[in-house]
Amino acid sequence: MALRRSKEPVHWSSSRNVKLNKGADIKAQGLSRSYRMGEAEIRAVDDISFSIAAGEFVALLGASGSGKSSLLNLIAGLDTPTAGSVAVAGRDLARMSREELARYRRSTVGMVFQAFNLVPAMTVLENVELPMRFAEVPRELRMDRARASLERVGLGHRLNHRPSELSGGEQQRSSLARALVNSPSLLLADEPTGNLDSRTGGEIMDLIHQINLEGTSILMVTHERPLAERYASRFIFLRDGKLVEDPVPA
Repeated sequence: MALRRSKEPVHWSSSRNVKLNKGADIKAQGLSRSYRMGEAEIRAVDDISFSIAAGEFVALLGASGSGKSSLLNLIAGLDTPTAGSVAVAGRDLARMSREELARYRRSTVGMVFQAFNLVPAMTVLENVELPMRFAEVPRELRMDRARASLERVGLGHRLNHRPSELSGGEQQRSSLARALVNSPSLLLADEPTGNLDSRTGGEIMDLIHQINLEGTSILMVTHERPLAERYASRFIFLRDGKLVEDPVPA
């Protein structure tokens, strides 16, 4: 399974030197996450069940405060459920040790955010190489893989630039290259085009779509229904932490 270091042979795209993975499946059962605020209980995720097949591209839609980011954090292993379970590639995240969760976040899941979260003092190449240090990739391999990941997103000519020297679209391409450098089988994208103009956002979405075609599962949070309709194969709608039917039928 992708959650462990596999001894199975890996497959690389000969044109881009990019490792191709089988996508991870997701299964949530009775999943809940609640918080206490004074005397009130906030149910950010409220008893939801769903599944996503390996290799699917699913869009998660809902208004602000509907629980989208809370759900994404549970799937990313950044938070733990109050009740129920979420399993990725057949393993229940709540049953993992801290070390196993850290390995899961390094090796199985990649994350892209609305904010680019690049380290300002580092070059683009160094930013993309950073996750491989935590994944204990041998030093002699890291820079070549970082270059390949940046070339994959069209930034082979910007390796030694710092984030402040890049446009917004180039910064998001850099963060996408960083998310992909450890060849995750699941990519979680939280409003990846939220800080971009429509043309640049479309370019980023074209890249994410290509990544999906290469086998990676995608779960994307977005407010933009037209964007989801163009790229995703299926929608999940949230309202007040609960799954709902399509609120605005197409």
